[in-house]
Amino acid sequence: MSAASAVSTAGYLARRAAQKERVRILYRRALKDTLNWAVHRHLFYQDASDLRERFEANKRVEDLDTIDRLIADAEASYNKWRHPDPYIVPWAPGGSKFTRNPTPPSGIEIIYDYGREDND
Repeated sequence: MSAASAVSTAGYLARRAAQKERVRILYRRALKDTLNWAVHRHLFYQDASDLRERFEANKRVEDLDTIDRLIADAEASYNKWRHPDPYIVPWAPGGSKFTRNPTPPSGIEIIYDYGREDND
């Protein structure tokens, strides 16, 4: 194996690894966004299955430029159809309960055993 062939093989493998990572991230994002559009679980399962079929349809494509184009088209489609008001877990950043009860400022003492204090 020549040095040029090894570099070309390494470049090919690096590009394929980057493409696989982009597809994985895109699939996860799209799947999570599908939950935002589906009101009920039985609707989500059908939408998730349809999404999986769309990804599986291009699983056997080998041309690197075609794969890059397919990924770019899928990312553009995802960005176009993203939910405008995604569900956020209430206690996560951006959720309705996030920092609702912030920690009290220093100098304020909280007594957790109210009513059971020592009355010396």
